[in-house]
Formats: sequence, structure tokens, C-alpha cells
Amino acid sequence: MEYTVQKLGAMAGISTRTLRYYDELGLLRPARINSSGYRIYGQAEVNLLQQILFYRELGLTLEAIRDIVTSPSFDGSRALQEHHEKLLQRRQQLDVLIANVEQTLAESEGRITMSNEAKFEGFKQKLIQENEQKYGQEIREKYGEEAVEKSNRMVKNMTEEQYAALQQLEADMFAALEQAMEEGDSASELAQKAAGLHRQWLSFYWDTYTKEAHAGVAQMYVDDERFTAYYDKRRPGLAEFLRDAVHVYTGAKQ
Repeated sequence: MEYTVQKLGAMAGISTRTLRYYDELGLLRPARINSSGYRIYGQAEVNLLQQILFYRELGLTLEAIRDIVTSPSFDGSRALQEHHEKLLQRRQQLDVLIANVEQTLAESEGRITMSNEAKFEGFKQKLIQENEQKYGQEIREKYGEEAVEKSNRMVKNMTEEQYAALQQLEADMFAALEQAMEEGDSASELAQKAAGLHRQWLSFYWDTYTKEAHAGVAQMYVDDERFTAYYDKRRPGLAEFLRDAVHVYTGAKQ
């Protein structure tokens, strides 16, 4: 079956302007242009659009998605399996938060007593699952199962104050990083402050710190499009700037 841009947009729930933009980016081109000059999409394009929307739902940039789906090694079936795994992880995160809200409601109604620590369990579990989703495979391969499990235990055992400090630390790091990026010097005092804050942030997850591991993680932010998307959604190029600042901080870049 074939679709015009209007029909495909209506079926997918996106605008025709978006589909035209995808064409301009080289992300989703029509199968052909008919004699009247209309874009015509076939089944292969429908399947590809579904993949693109899955990746968008997972937070990837359009540029990152284009690199993935246009790669000669792109495997649509494998990509669907990965989407399924990530969506299941997201559902688990939501289930934990829903249970936390239900417990809080029960406490407010006087049906249960909830400790202050329990009030933050859902957020900490969500944090662990998000980190597993973003970093799990790479970190396990690089540092081993024991290191990852230690990190997860550290997060689970965080006090309310530590959890709040972690959130504030990340916010301070991003603020310093974005301001330093405007100056354009990864070796500046402000950029090095951001790198130092990044080290402190990592220390909430790592029981030991080495400059080599710090530099390696920063490089991974650039090498893996998922990590790049997380930083670059705040500002394009932020992942690379952080990598450069950390490499100066650790002596990996002289």
C-alpha cells in the first residue's frame, strides 16, 4: 500500500511539515515522487517511520537517529528488540513511581505510616534503572558486574540529604558547563570547575575514582549517541565540550 504525505502524517499522528523536514534531513525519503509532484511512501518507509518515532520517544536527536538508520549495519528487527527492552525498563520505572505515589496517598489518608527514606525509594530506583538503561552494558563490559552492583547499592543506600545533594550537584554542573561553553575554552577556570563537579557527581556512583576512568567515561559520552543525546539536548556540542574539559582536568589532554 502507498501513502501520500498527508495520509502518512495522519496515520502516524505527525504533521506533513515534519515529514517534509525528515526528507530534507535525509532521514526519511519518499519511495518516489509521482507525476503530480507528490511524495509517495511505501511499506518500507512506513516501517522506517515507526523506527524513527521509537527513537524519538527514547530521546535521541534527529541527527543521531539518521546516523543509526542510515548505517549499513542497521538491523530493523534488532532495533525493535532494543526498543522493546527499553520500553519495558521505562514501564518498570513508572510502576515504581506509581507504587510510591500510592503509598504516599495511603499515608496521607492515615492507612499506613511511611518512613522518610521510603518516600524517596521510587526516585532512587528510577535513577538506578535509568543509569542501567543508559550506561549498564558499557560499564559492565568495561568495569565488571561487581563494580556496577556496588554502584547500585550506593544509590539505594542514599539518604534523603544525599539524594537532594546529587540532584543539586548535577544542576550546578550543567550550569557551569553551559556557561563555560559560551566562553569556548575547555581549559578555563569555569570549565574545570564543571569537570570537578562532574567528578563529585560520579563519586555518588563510584566507590573508587581514577583519572583514567573519569576520562574514559567522558569519552564514552561522545562515542555513544545515546549519551551524546542526553547532554546535547541541553545544548548542541555539550557532550564534546564536557569530554574536552574532563580530559584537561584528568591530564588526558595536554
